[in-house]
Amino acid sequence: MRQTWRWFGPHDTVSVDDMLQAGVQGVVSALHHIPAGEVWSLAEIAKRKTQIARMNDGSPSGLAWEVVESLPVSEDIKKQCGQWRSHLENYKLSLHHLAQSGIEVICYNFMPVLDWTRTDLSWRLPHGGSGMRFDFVDFAAFDIHILQRPGAAESFPDDLVRAAAARFETMDDARRQQLATNVAYGLPGSVEHLTLGDVRAHLAEYRQIDAGQLRRHFYDFLEEVAPVAQGLGLRLCCHPDDPPYPLLGLPRIMSTESDYAALMSAVDVPANGITLCSGSLGARADNDLPGMMRRLGDRVHFLHLRNVHRETAAVFGSFHEADHLGGDTDMVALVLAAVQEERRRRAAGRRDVSIPFRPDHGLDLLDDLKRKAQPGYPAIGRLRGLAELRGIVTALEHSDVKLAA
Repeated sequence: MRQTWRWFGPHDTVSVDDMLQAGVQGVVSALHHIPAGEVWSLAEIAKRKTQIARMNDGSPSGLAWEVVESLPVSEDIKKQCGQWRSHLENYKLSLHHLAQSGIEVICYNFMPVLDWTRTDLSWRLPHGGSGMRFDFVDFAAFDIHILQRPGAAESFPDDLVRAAAARFETMDDARRQQLATNVAYGLPGSVEHLTLGDVRAHLAEYRQIDAGQLRRHFYDFLEEVAPVAQGLGLRLCCHPDDPPYPLLGLPRIMSTESDYAALMSAVDVPANGITLCSGSLGARADNDLPGMMRRLGDRVHFLHLRNVHRETAAVFGSFHEADHLGGDTDMVALVLAAVQEERRRRAAGRRDVSIPFRPDHGLDLLDDLKRKAQPGYPAIGRLRGLAELRGIVTALEHSDVKLAA
């Protein structure tokens, strides 16, 4: 398993030097400053590669850009409106440029309007550190009372609607504004941060698009881009919904194992694959992460390894980010399934034997609390997670360890 680290570019407060000292083998990055739908030029890709290849003092880092996260799919493509056809051609051209630049793994998602959604970006934990949290009561308060989405109250159980009303009454103006900012944070590292007006406008455009229609648009997209990726020797990997259930009345279509099985069946080429994110999928109690890795592992091109603690037994409920080995997902069992998949690939003579993974997110610990890095992407918290995951991988890959097939 190849150890990678997400880097948001020169403005990232966690530097290339920090990555190198963390012991990573490769880098996950993206051109966040380029709006969705526009072409990633060879020059811009080369510029980012050069930035990764140098330490702060100009000496070689020995690191390379190995995984794209993400090459964004525009809202026009998802809705099949506006400039979606030109955006689709631009996406294909970007794939060609990435292939020419030697980058083979491209992560993306098909979540409408919002990327990952949290109500708290720095929720205090008992040990004094902080992490991100999704509080379902707070979210309902936002949806019903702040965003004031038509029909929002009918989207939640009656007891949750009552709890949201009571919670909203306790919030002062600053908390209400902070909650709105957190929910509408947008893509991490992106130039786009959505206002409430932006969110309302997007929601209006999605009113006629249900889950079935969005899925058809998704498969139309894949029928165009997956054969291109296959011909170029690239591996596309779709990230799951985060959280993995409907929000704001929007359809979510990549939340379960059956969603991924349908994805692979719809466009059945090896390039059409999966980003298996244990944190996103793990927010649902009915998702079996080790089992998904065993059953779908042939098409897992990228792994996000993080953990969450579900605060209720409900399928849809509150959760917060936990230590990488301390949440509700059995991380040892999941990594074991990944190591077993790599052994199968090696026996089959595949090129993509080593599955890249990164310690996804991390708690803000120690000096992270002062650094104010991108939410979810601290230095020390991710270093701790990587060290723990590296220990599991090292133990399972040891020659004296006999793994069941």
